[in-house]
Amino acid sequence: MFEKEYDVIVVGGGHAGSEAAAAAANMGSKTLLVTMNLQNIAQMSCNPAMGGIAKGQIVREIDAMGGYSGIVSDRTAIQFKMLNKSKGPAMWSPRVQSDRMRFAEEWRLRLEQTPNLDFYQEMVSGLLVKNNNIIGIKTSLGNEIQGKSVILTNGTFLNGLIHIGEKHFGGGRAGEKASTGITEDLVKLGFESGRMKTGTPPRVDGRSLDFSKMEDQPGDEKPDKFSFSNLTSPLKKQRLCYMTYTSNLVHDLLREGFDRSPMFNGRIKSIGPRYCPSIEDKINRFAEKERHQLFIEPEGWNTVEFYVNGFSTSLPEDVQFKALRSVVGFENVKFFRPGYAIEYDYFPPTQLKHTLETKLVEGLYFAGQINGTTGYEEAASQGLMAGINAHLKVHEKEPFILKRSEAYIGVLIDDLITKGTEEPYRMFTSRAEYRTLLRQDNADFRLTPKSFKIGLAKKDRLQRMEEKQVKSDAFVQYFKETSFTPETINPILRDKESAEVLQGDKLFKVFSRPNITMEDMRRIPEVEAYMQTRELDNEILEQVEIQVKYSGYIDKEKNNADKLNRLEGIKIPDTFDYALLKSLSYEAREKLNKIRPATISQASRISGVSPNDISVMLVYMGR
Repeated sequence: MFEKEYDVIVVGGGHAGSEAAAAAANMGSKTLLVTMNLQNIAQMSCNPAMGGIAKGQIVREIDAMGGYSGIVSDRTAIQFKMLNKSKGPAMWSPRVQSDRMRFAEEWRLRLEQTPNLDFYQEMVSGLLVKNNNIIGIKTSLGNEIQGKSVILTNGTFLNGLIHIGEKHFGGGRAGEKASTGITEDLVKLGFESGRMKTGTPPRVDGRSLDFSKMEDQPGDEKPDKFSFSNLTSPLKKQRLCYMTYTSNLVHDLLREGFDRSPMFNGRIKSIGPRYCPSIEDKINRFAEKERHQLFIEPEGWNTVEFYVNGFSTSLPEDVQFKALRSVVGFENVKFFRPGYAIEYDYFPPTQLKHTLETKLVEGLYFAGQINGTTGYEEAASQGLMAGINAHLKVHEKEPFILKRSEAYIGVLIDDLITKGTEEPYRMFTSRAEYRTLLRQDNADFRLTPKSFKIGLAKKDRLQRMEEKQVKSDAFVQYFKETSFTPETINPILRDKESAEVLQGDKLFKVFSRPNITMEDMRRIPEVEAYMQTRELDNEILEQVEIQVKYSGYIDKEKNNADKLNRLEGIKIPDTFDYALLKSLSYEAREKLNKIRPATISQASRISGVSPNDISVMLVYMGR
């Protein structure tokens, strides 16, 4: 039934598994994707959306490297928003509302059209390991499939347990059974495991809601898109979302069910996501707040199913229903299904290398919620990197690792393997020290050349990026070299209530003012003429405006990143004996021995390793 031996076997068909399988297959590895239900590939188990704060940057990074998440998101979007537009460009984050059914369909079709990729529907119940090397997988029907590498992307399915009030039952998500056997095999091999929790809100019938009582939440007037490629285009029409609020009455009704809540009666012992708490957690922790926002999001273009964002809960379904009927606009609500919580196994990610390969078993990779992360985007990026590195290892090539100064994906993976996580990890812009460099608009400049070099991003991607870069650099140079006269510029400055000038200077200087935009500069005939003759699109114009206005910040951050990268260049041998360094603190020695950092820079980010400990190591290494 199967190939004699696959290069890469991917276990799980969620966001991480889909990107992992696509990356390995597109790079030339003979790949097998094994999942429990082929109808649910890339299922949006929670909210019908991609992107958001920092997550949007990750989707653009995946796209810049030749992953599929950006293209699929664009092709199945029903609304687009650029979040944080009132702040600086380092904070701008794209987000789309997605058509849930079309999203999964688009992913399935793209994967089926990917060469080198086979599919098989069955539960993987164990791993085949010989001399600490992975050699394949076992399935629930007793099949053994040989593989040179295996990527586990099990999501919430490993011994998954669903909670609704006092009821609980095994499951990986609503309507699907849990996966068993893999955790037990990993623990026998010496892996440390733990439990985490996440949750989801009720899905409701839009025909039973009164949207006239809610606030409209439209998309952007001029929507953008995720993919840097020309395979997608911005939305021409969009669907509305809506906003309403809970109230003290709603909170009181929810509290009536606290004695039957698995969160409060001790049935759920694991930790849930800090930044996406359940509604019962919110009204308990923030008791002084009289109301909480609820965003009502359509699940697609034509469906009447709606997602109640902000009302994640595991309270009994009768309590959920009674409380939600007291929300403005929900007086006659009908449920499609109640909200629930789910507990599942994860493996602390300090057990991984930067490539996402496990330290204990060679050729075995973990990606997604198995590493303690939360969110489609975080999972997809890990899948992409695991797929790339599994392919490279099988073909005896150098690993592909992104630094913290190169990508949010680099920050995510470094945080996980260096610091670990005891609660579901979510990416934020604040986690990146160099977020001015890691903007959503320049992900292609940062990553497409690197991905092309390893064989994932295609030639047309690179050429498109290079053309954009040449045109952007040339336009920035034009502003630096072209002068203006007071007569030309002062009418524009007066209109913007900006200080007028007494003498001429370079356009770059006046364009650098915070309140002067590209639209203002286009009022200068020479600037408009330059743009028209060179056919500059909005993507290039945005890039140029950012480069002009934030050049000082960008240069400063580049210098800081260069200093960090000098420490990244100081490698620590795999077999380094920290016991030799008697001057290290006991805590540092313990942490360094456990995590085994690859570089001095990584060692410096480990909690409990002080600057003094780093100095000791630098002296020992002759630095």
